[in-house]
Amino acid sequence: MNKVLLGIVNVLILSCLYTSALGQERKFSPKKVAFGKGITHINKDSTFKIKFHFRMQHLLSAGLDEETGVASSQFLIRRSRLKFGGYVLNPNIEYKVELGLSNRDLAIDKEDGNTRDAGRLILDAVLKWKFSKNWALWVGQTKLPGNRERLVSSANLQFVDRSLVNSKYTLDRDAGIQLRGKFKSGNTILMPSIAISQGEGRNITSQNFGGHDYTFHLDILPFGAFTNKGDLILSDLDREPSPKLAIGLTYDYNDKAVRQGGQLGRFVLDQDGNYVENSLRTFFADLLFKYRGFSVLSEYVDKAGTDQTPDSVGGGFSDDFLTGTGLTTQAGYLFRNNIELAFRYTNIRRDSDFSSISDEDQYTLAISKYIVGHSLKVQGDITRRSFPGKEHGRYLFRMQVEMQF
Repeated sequence: MNKVLLGIVNVLILSCLYTSALGQERKFSPKKVAFGKGITHINKDSTFKIKFHFRMQHLLSAGLDEETGVASSQFLIRRSRLKFGGYVLNPNIEYKVELGLSNRDLAIDKEDGNTRDAGRLILDAVLKWKFSKNWALWVGQTKLPGNRERLVSSANLQFVDRSLVNSKYTLDRDAGIQLRGKFKSGNTILMPSIAISQGEGRNITSQNFGGHDYTFHLDILPFGAFTNKGDLILSDLDREPSPKLAIGLTYDYNDKAVRQGGQLGRFVLDQDGNYVENSLRTFFADLLFKYRGFSVLSEYVDKAGTDQTPDSVGGGFSDDFLTGTGLTTQAGYLFRNNIELAFRYTNIRRDSDFSSISDEDQYTLAISKYIVGHSLKVQGDITRRSFPGKEHGRYLFRMQVEMQF
């Protein structure tokens, strides 16, 4: 087993050194190249602007179960997406459209017919109207203002993918309206957000189930703005010359939710095939710190079902809801050759016997080579998964290439 792990680490190091050599051969500065900034067009009277991006991720993963000795592997097009953004009439009316082309984005197995059995092609389709100096109104389908790890684009992650805390508890995307503000007092920046959304997630065509979803979020940047909007980019690629800190607080209430996680998961049914309603309340607290190549991200979540009692969910329902607590903390250091080492610890805990969450701890070591920032990079990580109360765990190895223009 130790020889296998040593071999995996060697593969990661050699891959990063090889891509580093490629970057040195070209003799370019990643901050000066146009690659990764998209293709932009503005019409002659400046009443319309469009910026187009394409991105893809190719993932190789392998796993090993300690108890059974069974190994597995997979090669996957993890993400393949088209992104469009710009403004109409004037820069105060912006839009964003993002389309997912990979099977992971298009999957409909959890939608229970509520997307008319069509692929979930649309990720984002939102209009943003900045109607005053400090406030903007968003209308459409996009990410809810939730945990920072989710708000960071999957193109700008420090690891191959987001943590288990995000995959189990995040709010994700939804259709509705959002009010977003930005205020500055001295060096401190405050960014409050309020959202009212349907509550069932993206691309739902059925009528609203139960009630709506209400989200309240506040971002605090006590030391001022990050370089190049770095509060939504992981790894300190800009090597912040002074300490930067972002603190996020989120409260979400999904009234009478019918999906396991609110916007995500399966639709929960009783024995007669009727939808089961359970109001979900979620609290997130997160922080991001960057300074001279060093970065730290930490998130805590507490998610509970207010109607989840033995009487209400003990009747042989198809699924239980995703409720419990979670903590994830990651730290990394970016060397001058743009190779980064990072470590992450994650744990999740169910809150009762009526939760679909399984207790788990994860320890992840990652190495990344940024050739042109996050626009062209190679990342690899190895994770030890352990389960409280069980002697044996599992190992997961992942390696991924990301390209976006």
